Amino acid sequence: MGYRIPAFDPRKTALLVIDMQNDFLRPGAPLETPAGRELVPLLRDTVATARQAGVAIIYTAHVHRRDGCDMGRFRDIYPPIAAGQALIDETPGVDIYPECAPQPGDLLIKKHRYSAFYQTDLEMILRGRGIDTVAVAGVTTEDCVHATARDAMFRDFHTTVLSDCCATYDHPDLGQGAMNWRQVQQATLVVLAQSTADVRTAREFTAALGA
Repeated sequence: MGYRIPAFDPRKTALLVIDMQNDFLRPGAPLETPAGRELVPLLRDTVATARQAGVAIIYTAHVHRRDGCDMGRFRDIYPPIAAGQALIDETPGVDIYPECAPQPGDLLIKKHRYSAFYQTDLEMILRGRGIDTVAVAGVTTEDCVHATARDAMFRDFHTTVLSDCCATYDHPDLGQGAMNWRQVQQATLVVLAQSTADVRTAREFTAALGA
């Protein structure tokens, strides 16, 4: 079980940069994911290499309206969202972290759920550009990266997840035991590799683009 993508055609590949936003990455942010800041230099270099090779670069931003009408169950799960302190559209917190911000020609898609495909025009854009392969990176590994990769696979895109260009946070004990972020990261990547995606490092991905 599990699979490897035999080749990457840059003209048919998109790199999806998931939710690298201030509300996740800046120090002291309401949904701070410190490990996400650590991957920024590698992600920035990977995006630049992919862009130069001709890969489409598509950023996502998780946002909600000020009145909360599109929060759904996120209102129950994440107190900072319910309180209007995080991921509120048209606030600085939803902007992409400056050190890995989009460049001219990159796309930005706003989403309201974990998956970048859920009720967005992402699939339409990919199909319209003749893209059949996606690489997924960003935060958090077990939520938005995982959900986006799963939805890409469900839609028959060749899907890869860049193992060292995604990150998450420590999970507290909510009745099932606690896991630190490295444990969450490993468990998620193991599951993705077995059932969903070609999990490889950023260097392996960019080298395959060169090939």
